[in-house]
Amino acid sequence: MPSGLAALLDDVAGITRLAAASLDDVGAAASRAGTKAVGVVIDDTAVTPRYVTGLSPARELPIIGKIALGSLRNKLLILLPLALVLSAFAPWALTPLLMIGGAYLCFEGVEKLVEAFGGHHATEEAAEGATTPEALEQQKVSGAVRTDFILSAEIMAIALAEVSGSGIFAQAVALAIVAVAITVGVYGLVGLIVKLDDIGLHLAGKDSAAVQAIGRGMVKAMPVIMSTLAAIGTAAMIWVGGGILVHGMAGLGFAAPEHVVHHAAETVAGAVPALHGVLAWIVTAIGSAIVGLVAGGLIVAILHKVKRKPH
Repeated sequence: MPSGLAALLDDVAGITRLAAASLDDVGAAASRAGTKAVGVVIDDTAVTPRYVTGLSPARELPIIGKIALGSLRNKLLILLPLALVLSAFAPWALTPLLMIGGAYLCFEGVEKLVEAFGGHHATEEAAEGATTPEALEQQKVSGAVRTDFILSAEIMAIALAEVSGSGIFAQAVALAIVAVAITVGVYGLVGLIVKLDDIGLHLAGKDSAAVQAIGRGMVKAMPVIMSTLAAIGTAAMIWVGGGILVHGMAGLGFAAPEHVVHHAAETVAGAVPALHGVLAWIVTAIGSAIVGLVAGGLIVAILHKVKRKPH
């Protein structure tokens, strides 16, 4: 009996050590995957604040909360199971699906540019279709969650590529960790950005003249910050979408655009070794944006022509 109990305890200890090692592997994989997705996270953070522009300040955080919940649903209930199924049964389908999402981002970004330079803005169009503030808010949330779905899909795809060599359980746990951590980080930062004016008002009411000056400066800077973020968000849609298309074409055997962008980035970055990483990123983003502008412009032109076509 004692020897049997000792053997059982040894087995339990061995299983415990194995489980701990597996969790360590999952944590490391999730960390690597999250690091790889940082570029898309920046884009997601830039895109989201424009969806609360022009709405009541009292509704900003509740709207961001709704978008964050929608983002979690996108990642955990749709994209995570889909990623696991594709990884197991149809890994070839991942690239075409990502390219469809990239094309949608290019289209939406170029559509925003057309609206901005054409004098017809999306907020006005949304207001025309919404009869109540609640309906307008729901339109904003739905639009943000749709855009988030594309960005989240790329985040999850990047994460999946990083953990593809692991077992199905390890993949699921790593993807779930990345999904939750990135969502909390992105929408926490977005919430802070859109409430900077309230923080500034609070500081402006303090006794210290220096603190008051900082608070007033934050309030005055807020419109500029929001308009800048809106512009960055539109640009992010185009360059992220273009980047997805460039990488997707390379994955499907048409690598010329990726080679051109990479060669340009290395040439420019090589001229200033001290800024190699920064310059390579900038040139790559510009190259991706050019592809995104062309792709988005073609889609916008086709859709506008179809809309004008008499029935």
